Amino acid sequence: MDHLAPHDVMVVFLALAALLASAKFAGELVKKFNQPSVLGEIIAGILLGPTVLGHYRPGVYALLFPHTGPVALVLDGITAISVVFFLLTAGIEIDLASIFRQGKSALLVSSFGMVVPFGFGFAAAGLFPRFLGADDGTDRLVFALFIGTALSISALPVVARILMDLGLLTTEMGTIVMSSAMCDDLVGWILFGLVLGMMNPHADAGHGIRHTIVLVLGFAVLMLTVGRWLIHKILPFIQAHTTWPGGVLGFIFSLTLASAAFAEYAGIHTVFGAFITGAAVGESAHLRERTSEHIHQIVTNVFAPLFFASIGLHTNFVTNFHPGVTGVILGVACLGKILGAGWGARLGGMDMRTAIGVGMAMNARGAMEMILGILALQAGLIHESMFVALVVMALVTSLISAPAIRMLIQDKKKFSLKDIVSSELFLPNLTSDTKNGVLKEMCDIAAPLVGNAPERFFRLVSERERVTSSGWRAGVAVPYARVDGLLRPLVAIGKTEKGIDFGSRDGRPARLIVLILTPDNQSQHDLLADAGQLFSQKEMVDRALAANSFVELAAALNAPVK
Repeated sequence: MDHLAPHDVMVVFLALAALLASAKFAGELVKKFNQPSVLGEIIAGILLGPTVLGHYRPGVYALLFPHTGPVALVLDGITAISVVFFLLTAGIEIDLASIFRQGKSALLVSSFGMVVPFGFGFAAAGLFPRFLGADDGTDRLVFALFIGTALSISALPVVARILMDLGLLTTEMGTIVMSSAMCDDLVGWILFGLVLGMMNPHADAGHGIRHTIVLVLGFAVLMLTVGRWLIHKILPFIQAHTTWPGGVLGFIFSLTLASAAFAEYAGIHTVFGAFITGAAVGESAHLRERTSEHIHQIVTNVFAPLFFASIGLHTNFVTNFHPGVTGVILGVACLGKILGAGWGARLGGMDMRTAIGVGMAMNARGAMEMILGILALQAGLIHESMFVALVVMALVTSLISAPAIRMLIQDKKKFSLKDIVSSELFLPNLTSDTKNGVLKEMCDIAAPLVGNAPERFFRLVSERERVTSSGWRAGVAVPYARVDGLLRPLVAIGKTEKGIDFGSRDGRPARLIVLILTPDNQSQHDLLADAGQLFSQKEMVDRALAANSFVELAAALNAPVK
């Protein structure tokens, strides 16, 4: 019976320790400079890989990271598990209901943000296949489909982090960008599942494509319908009869591994099975937020750093850096995504600066392109120069997005929530016990102050509420709407002892309701971002809830939070 020799076991653990420790250290270091941790994790891998360690200390590199033998097989297996669990967390972040709720604007941003960069990438690969690294024997259609798909996917975790850091996650722009990025991820991974299946050399082209399309779409539809329903039914049973969180975590990880195995058996790829499973699991209302957080912490602090550090082990980033290929990929990726998503945002009614900001947010790439690149490199579809170009493109687009959005959005005239709220619109004793009742109660008081009809205000706020839920965490809800003809922003702050269900993701009823109304031609970013910063901490929420007069509320809003 074959087994690892003691020396091999020692090398495996040394290699994993070196990868994880260096990745975590570098990741924490770059976060000090407001950069995504994935940047540091990849840099750590490059330092440990053939680019640096392999060049200056080839003996040490060959000992820790051999290319053949049992140690290499074990490390490849651990990397495969790491990327499978990373795709699980990416899938859990997909909120299908949010995608469908966003309506016209999100649909336009998502559609144009996928189709335009996909078309640009497909055309570039079709026109210049040899320059971009396609061999004579490479299937040009598969190669072009891969490039188009790789350039059309946004990085949902990176996009969320950028919007969160800028205080834009809960704004209209933020909700549309997040829903569009979710849709892009979902459609992009279905497309890449097709591309992976078309790489299968064991089937003829026509039959292989048809077979792959049926498998990919069938698996996705089955998991997101019947699979989602079964998971929703099974989770309460597991939570009732097993210890928490071990029982639920064991079920989710086991289901993910089984789905990954099936996807690999079907010729799609393990990562697709894990991603779709994550989307199905994340849709269940019985998945507790703390359970999801446990999964996120395990994956992002152990498996993800191991995977991203391993990227640097795959190639020499100096010798395989091709300025021309990298420049073309970076230029086509940025141009396609910013034009496409920005165009969709303009058609959805956004002003030019905000639309470009949407394009810049959607332009942030990251883990997904790197995963696609590794899979394509392992399949022999692309050369190492293209792989390096994809990694550089993903890093550069992630780095430039936040500064560009800050320049476009946050240099406008700022409106402060605490400067706009007035004593007439502080409502400490809301009496209704329903969401619509509370909104009507607040609109009845706000509308006459500006010579408007309460029914009109209520209709506009209700329509916005049907598009996206306004429930935030910690018992706060922030409904908002644009009002044509309004001359200045209005902010009403109300309190209710009963608590109203505004659809918050933590499940807590809202006791503090902040209604924001802005002119139709004015952005809501400042006020929503200000509200997000003010009420992001429980201490500030408690202060506002304790206020029984407008003077006490103003004092609470002006007091610093430790």
